[in-house]
Amino acid sequence: MSSTVQSVSAATVCYSNESVKFFYDQSKKNISETWRSKDIVVVSLGLLVCVFVILTNILVMMAIFMNRRFHYPIYYLLGNLAAADLFAGISYLYLMFHTGPWTAKLTVYQWFVRQGLIDTSLTASVINLMAIALERHQTIFTMQLHSKMTNHRVVLLIIGIWLIAIVMGLIPTMGWSCVCNISKCSTMAPLYSRSYLIFWAVLNLLIFMVMVAVYTRIFIYVRHKNHRMSQHTSQVKHKETVFNLMKTVFLILGCFVVCWTPGLVLLLLDGLCDSCDVLTYEKFFLVMAECNSFMNPIIYSYRDKDMRDTFKRILCYPCRKSQQTGEHSGVRFNTLEQEARRARDLGGEPANGGLVVLKDAEKMLESSES
Repeated sequence: MSSTVQSVSAATVCYSNESVKFFYDQSKKNISETWRSKDIVVVSLGLLVCVFVILTNILVMMAIFMNRRFHYPIYYLLGNLAAADLFAGISYLYLMFHTGPWTAKLTVYQWFVRQGLIDTSLTASVINLMAIALERHQTIFTMQLHSKMTNHRVVLLIIGIWLIAIVMGLIPTMGWSCVCNISKCSTMAPLYSRSYLIFWAVLNLLIFMVMVAVYTRIFIYVRHKNHRMSQHTSQVKHKETVFNLMKTVFLILGCFVVCWTPGLVLLLLDGLCDSCDVLTYEKFFLVMAECNSFMNPIIYSYRDKDMRDTFKRILCYPCRKSQQTGEHSGVRFNTLEQEARRARDLGGEPANGGLVVLKDAEKMLESSES
């Protein structure tokens, strides 16, 4: 009886004051004490990818904000997906500065912050993709291009997505961890409980399956409807627009599933299998998940001409503005020079610091235009 009580009390001892290295040693996940060439390469590439992710998704958000053609619920949700990818880039950037030999210096709280940021960004992306799937299901089955959802409801939906994502990211910090039960610690995330990894992986995989089922139903319906539509020009153009938007969303979902499913399956194996070697493929699958965050801007550029043109206008705006400024100053300088030469030829001098010359130049320009 006493031995049972001692084992129970030992299992409920909390190690929140221990270092992160203590948990890594318990899970047999090594932390390199010095910077190896492999660590430097991984962190350097990771930082480069993070910067690219942040810049490209800011570009997407700016394009949706600036172009009035994108002021519809589907594009607001796609913009929120870009915000989730932007947040993922920031999360991975934080991870790059708290990985490798730096991991051993983290406190338990800092480690939970590092992992919670990644969990929040993934949850926001998954829920946002689900919202996009439901929005497309509603519009396609009524053969509309855009949903009639009001902007107020879209804003509330986006706020709800981020609230759920933040709560999911905070769950381990609020108690669902192995800090008080080190026998249940996982291998890939040594402070996370195996049961939490199973819950998180199964939940996301189920959402993936639901989204694939929704889009499969949409695809079958659209294909069947296509045979029954008349060949009227307006309907054909409408149909092509719907198809193009659907293909874009299909590609976004497909890339997300391909990039994240291997990592989620690995987390599921980590939670269910004690003897599985999950660390061998951990970094590779993490890179795949990170690459998904910059795939969406590439898909937008490839699939959506309006989005591609808006990207060009944003990127070329500084050059175009400087060119216009140069052209304007050149025209004004030449006109004043010509007017000053004309005044000298007539034997007069410009007065009031050149103000008269400017006014005469304007009058001459107006008379020449008339």
